[in-house]
Amino acid sequence: MIPVLIVAAGLMGGCGVALAAAAAHGGAAGSSPGLDSAAFLLLFHATAILGAAALAGQQLLWRPLALAAMAAFATGAALFAGDMAMRAFAGARLFAMAAPTGGTLLLAGWLILAVAAAVAAGARAP
Repeated sequence: MIPVLIVAAGLMGGCGVALAAAAAHGGAAGSSPGLDSAAFLLLFHATAILGAAALAGQQLLWRPLALAAMAAFATGAALFAGDMAMRAFAGARLFAMAAPTGGTLLLAGWLILAVAAAVAAGARAP
């Protein structure tokens, strides 16, 4: 499962760079505020997935929760960025509540990551 999430992180990073470039060059119809946010979230959470994968490999995160956190990062960032990009390029939403759902998943992913670290620390304690 982790290799799939690492591939997703690579795709997220690539899409983040592409959206940043589109925002820097005027984006869709000369408007880019949503593209900046989408690019930032994709790039930041791609890195978070890679970091969580590395920490899980070092057993600093409890693997089941680490996987849940990484999946939340990938899904949440895709929903949020997809909705922002769709608004910028097509003038319509991805679907109702896509961005707030993505944001909620991102928040949940960070909280799950914290719990994964606490559980792993507790398992190592004497």
